[in-house]
Amino acid sequence: MVCKKGISCIALLCLIFGSTYAQRNMGLATGSYDAINAMYLNPASLSGCNEKIVVNLFSLNMALDNSLGTFSKLGNIGSSNGDAFKFSGDQPFSMVVPALDLRLPAIMISLNDKLKQSFAVNFRIRGMNQFNHFDPTLYSTVTSGNHIDQDYHFTTNNFNWTAHVWSEIGLSYALQVLDKGPHKVKAGITLRYLGGVDYLSLKGKNLDITYKQGNDTFYAQHSDLEFASNAISADNAFKNGVDASGIFSSLFGAKAGSGFGMDLGVTYTYYIGGGDDIGPPQLMQKQDGHRLTASVAVTDIGSIKYKEGKNFVVNVAGDGHLTGKELSDNVNNYTQFKDYVAARGFQVDTNSKATKVYMPTSLIVGADYQIWKKFYVNATYIANLANRQNYGNSYYNQLTVTPRFDYKLITLGVPVTYSSLAKDVKVGLGVRISGFYFGSDDMLALINDNQHGFGFYFGFYVPIFRKA
Repeated sequence: MVCKKGISCIALLCLIFGSTYAQRNMGLATGSYDAINAMYLNPASLSGCNEKIVVNLFSLNMALDNSLGTFSKLGNIGSSNGDAFKFSGDQPFSMVVPALDLRLPAIMISLNDKLKQSFAVNFRIRGMNQFNHFDPTLYSTVTSGNHIDQDYHFTTNNFNWTAHVWSEIGLSYALQVLDKGPHKVKAGITLRYLGGVDYLSLKGKNLDITYKQGNDTFYAQHSDLEFASNAISADNAFKNGVDASGIFSSLFGAKAGSGFGMDLGVTYTYYIGGGDDIGPPQLMQKQDGHRLTASVAVTDIGSIKYKEGKNFVVNVAGDGHLTGKELSDNVNNYTQFKDYVAARGFQVDTNSKATKVYMPTSLIVGADYQIWKKFYVNATYIANLANRQNYGNSYYNQLTVTPRFDYKLITLGVPVTYSSLAKDVKVGLGVRISGFYFGSDDMLALINDNQHGFGFYFGFYVPIFRKA
């Protein structure tokens, strides 16, 4: 495949330059000395943590994943040895590329009181560009500009493409609600003010397409599509949202949209063989026995409302004809898309109205077991709770098992993940040295061909640990 223009080129450039699918820092976020990152998995993790004060300075979290095809190993991108991206399969695909999780200055304070209360204030810029349940042949034809060399017909429904950039100001609180011998129960909540920057979304209930060989024209019947945006183009939705000069205004300035979000979580810890006189977690290394923790959280509850006025919706219905090249030229731009489909025979209804763009709500269930002294193993399952037929983004189910070495000044974790999106296994590495950390949930593309994704993260915070 020659990547000439369109979304395929965007995906490839994001792989090279870093605007990619947001990760969870699985190699480190489940550790015992990284509460500032663990709270994004479960806010209850803040209570009774090993840090008294943490000041987060900066972190950047990036990755991609897809079920459309595979990438060559990163060292071959840009070389003449074959294609950088290879399409595979003929079933509807999903793709998350690009996306971004930029965590800005934050502070966490943990009290040494009976309730083990903890507080945190955090700031983030996030973005996601996601295709869900798209037809691969139509996608490759539109994005590459190539003709299909055979007659073609497909019917697709319930597909969604959403590009969205937003900011977050969060306040987290956690406390211990039960402390009875070896049993500890903690609960936490994060409340967020969400500031919508830009979004663009195309969703369809039905699209019936026929293509005749040698003719770059798609005949669409029984169409039921909806296109909505407050941005001129999908490109602007990302460039405007993540531009460095706009970060401060996107947090504290006027918003294109606004809303509220929330995370809720609970953890239960049992000290096996430790007796009833167990001390705080930071003293567990000196106790006989082992620690077992189970956790449940629901994250990213909420939505952002974009008010009418500068927010527009186009409803497309009926029958018409499209060409691959023209669709490629117009699908990324709201105004051009509206004018183009109207000129090609479709019924078009355009209006300005308010819309809600939903957050990628997820259920996160975890278990963490202390094997021996400073060696642990963690299992975390992430399940999507978002309705993918709404405007908005969503995560895909995954199961991650992470063995790790965990000490006050250093953590090493090796997350092994099964992804339901790509239906493959990913292997990563996380390294923390005091408050500096880096790693990846999915790094096999560095050394191996035919990987569905890649990612990395790094950041720095200043921790003040409790004395053992």
